[in-house]
Amino acid sequence: MNVELINTGSELMLGRVLNTHQQWLCRNLADLGYTVTRQVAVADTGRDIEQAVREALSRAELVITTGGLGPTSDDLTRDLIAQLLGRTLREDAAIVQHIAQFFVTRKRAMPASTRVQALVPEGAIVLANPHGTAPGLAMEVRPNPFRGDGKPSWLIMLPGPPRELRPMFIDEVVPLIQRVMPTESAFVCRTLRTTGIGESVVQEKIEPQLQHLVGSGLDLGYCARTGQVDVRLAASGSDASRLVQEAEAIVRGELGSFIFGADDDELENVIVHLLIERKQTLALAESCSGGCIAHRITNVPGASAVLLAGLVTYSNEAKQKFLGVRAETLAEHGAVSEPVVREMAEGARQQNGADFALSVTGIAGPSGGTPVKPVGTVFIGLAKASGTIVKKNFNPYDRETFKQVTANQALELLRQKILAAS
Repeated sequence: MNVELINTGSELMLGRVLNTHQQWLCRNLADLGYTVTRQVAVADTGRDIEQAVREALSRAELVITTGGLGPTSDDLTRDLIAQLLGRTLREDAAIVQHIAQFFVTRKRAMPASTRVQALVPEGAIVLANPHGTAPGLAMEVRPNPFRGDGKPSWLIMLPGPPRELRPMFIDEVVPLIQRVMPTESAFVCRTLRTTGIGESVVQEKIEPQLQHLVGSGLDLGYCARTGQVDVRLAASGSDASRLVQEAEAIVRGELGSFIFGADDDELENVIVHLLIERKQTLALAESCSGGCIAHRITNVPGASAVLLAGLVTYSNEAKQKFLGVRAETLAEHGAVSEPVVREMAEGARQQNGADFALSVTGIAGPSGGTPVKPVGTVFIGLAKASGTIVKKNFNPYDRETFKQVTANQALELLRQKILAAS
């Protein structure tokens, strides 16, 4: 089955907005067995949208558009598609009522322009939008004048805001496409997420062991980002579950503790859940990471049960005042040093009564480095009841990447020590 995705929006083409729809929709469709074969982004112009839809309908059984369903002058998708397919637009009274109630609930006057969102192409299915005013639309293009084989296609239009699009896709689109175009064979996909090991080493360890399964239909892939490598295991057909399960067992056997989670797991989620299970607590003392670790931890629901405090002690004075780092330690060794990061971790743990305390100090750059301590130098400390561990790493990246990689390294050090103490 050919599935194509069209993202509309001039802001995407100007780089003003990140196109998250492509990744999110492709992932969710693939998990259901509908692999996207082509995706494009086009500006909010009639010619570009019409050409993209026309071309997609000439090839695909399922076409999904995002954006262009709102009330402003650049929201053209609904009108252009109705015109392209020769469908009359009619106002839907239920949608008008929904829009009006949306503004009543928020104690705001309803702008007259929002009523245009209630226009529905003849024969279209309305997809409810409880999180906004623009409904989604779905229609079967039968006959399809753009396909040479005469086969019909389904066209689904989704609103642009992710907080509206995502629940609509899950609640409305998934049941629809599974009903009107069920997949021909089962599709199973599993992603194992690793950290602390490079992509080439991952490949060397697992690929020879998986060759017999690849020969039987296993799809093996890798996705590497700084500090993390994902291993994708996928298969289709009646034997898909067995192939993926056998492959996962092999990969886990070869990579062991380098695997921190699967599928959508993030390192911080895993750590929060480990601490909750063990009824243990955490304190943080960050310098060069600027609160990045605390930000990631507090993104996890339930973090309040484990995180006691997160201190961003960026200056030497703050390290002394809030963590008890000694002035003589700073004077003798400098802020970026093993003794200082050790005292930071121990001070954070003692002052907050935490089971674990993580600390980081380093040189994010682009200036501030020396021949002895070049830009990218970082020290990570982990204090616990049995003692304090310090790791020295070298992360020569831009500031944002430096902070994320350093946070990853600190969190992975914590994960390993939590598991070692179990």
